[in-house]
Amino acid sequence: MDLKKFNQEAINAIYKTAQIGLSSISNVSEKVTNSAFKQELENEYEGYEKFISELLSFIKENDYETKEVNPMKKAFMWTSIKLNTLTDDSCGHIAELMLKGTLMGITEMQEMANSGAKALDEKILSYCEKLKSLMEQYEENLKKFL
Repeated sequence: MDLKKFNQEAINAIYKTAQIGLSSISNVSEKVTNSAFKQELENEYEGYEKFISELLSFIKENDYETKEVNPMKKAFMWTSIKLNTLTDDSCGHIAELMLKGTLMGITEMQEMANSGAKALDEKILSYCEKLKSLMEQYEENLKKFL
């Protein structure tokens, strides 16, 4: 695979991971009644928005393209969250769902960093690391609500 395509795929994975974080927060926010947890989710949402804004500037400046999250995947996520909170919409359960998703994102970013460390554009690798670091902070914050 050529280097430009490799970097393009990496940037799309980073973008999609952050977008999924935003969508997940949007999908659970209405069910959250605990004010501290609601505030945490709002802070996370703002963090993802800020990250995506920075990433989109980089993408535009460097002639990369973004691919949105597949609508079927979004629908599946929405349905999954609705079903998972149908019988238990407690703060602890929602925090657990968010934590699982966050851990999936961290894992994906770590795998990308490990496999692409030598081939990825330095700036793309830094965005990968930045998103991973952001999600690791969210992981620690979410644990308080279990």
